[in-house]
Amino acid sequence: MFVGAMLFTAFTYMVFFIPNLYEDKVLYIEKGSTSTDLFEYVEKENIVKNTLLLKIAAKIAGYDQNIIPGRYELNNIRSNFELIKKLRKGRQDAVNFRFHNIRLKKDFAGKLGECFEADSAQFIQLLNDENIADQYGFTSENFYTMFIPNTYNIYWNTSPGSIIKRFNIEYKQFWNEERTAKAKKMDLTPQEVSILASIVQGEVIHSEEMPKVAGLYINRLEKGLLLQADPTVVFAANDFTIRRVLKKHLLIESPYNTYLNKGLPPGPINMPSIAAIDAVLNHEKHDYIFMSAKEDLSGYHNFNINLTDHQRDARKYQRELDKRNIK
Repeated sequence: MFVGAMLFTAFTYMVFFIPNLYEDKVLYIEKGSTSTDLFEYVEKENIVKNTLLLKIAAKIAGYDQNIIPGRYELNNIRSNFELIKKLRKGRQDAVNFRFHNIRLKKDFAGKLGECFEADSAQFIQLLNDENIADQYGFTSENFYTMFIPNTYNIYWNTSPGSIIKRFNIEYKQFWNEERTAKAKKMDLTPQEVSILASIVQGEVIHSEEMPKVAGLYINRLEKGLLLQADPTVVFAANDFTIRRVLKKHLLIESPYNTYLNKGLPPGPINMPSIAAIDAVLNHEKHDYIFMSAKEDLSGYHNFNINLTDHQRDARKYQRELDKRNIK
């Protein structure tokens, strides 16, 4: 009898307490998964060293009948007992979803689809839905301005609609009284500020130039001048490989072409960063209304208050492009 008790104790210890998990694994359990699905996934992804022992432990613990979906980080878990305890209580871990510098809605939908249970098709459908945009106070064109680049802790199996709602909550927090008041003083809506910020971001390479470039575009808006921003032409052409904007590009018929249309385009040309948005809200006050890339191709700009000086600097830049055979 004593021997039997010893054997049972040894068996219990082996099943529940010996280290059975590989280090630093993440376990994903999809909605509707059965215990069979779970064990197949565990084996396929090499979560544990011995799947049979996990199955036995789960059966003894009664876990095989109550599978709670979610994303579970297993960094400090080694035994079947610890794993089952975590899974049984549904102690899933949130995704640290960080995003910035994403150009298009479809790219954003792709990143969402990579990080959450829902696929990119479900997210792009929401991002393009006019009714969803209107529900949050946006148009389908400017809806993209609602997504503020940052790091968000969101559970992996959160529904696409709830994730969008979470971004709206963060958007409202971002547009606090101070930022809203600054936008109002500029006679711009938060959406318009973000649209302008997307142009500023598309224009600059060096972030320290953002407030000056923003001030230049504000000057042009206030004077009723065309913005004539090359990044909007590239966006209108839908060709982001363009290295040199040519006359043919300036003639592209599109509401996003600021060489043909006064004012701001109907939506952003990229997802502007917080730095770009704040650069617009805190833009430099100056008299510049012209700028051109510096001829040293450093990524910086020459700024001018009159057309003559601007054309002189622009010719320098064009000659350098010709010299380097950049077409």
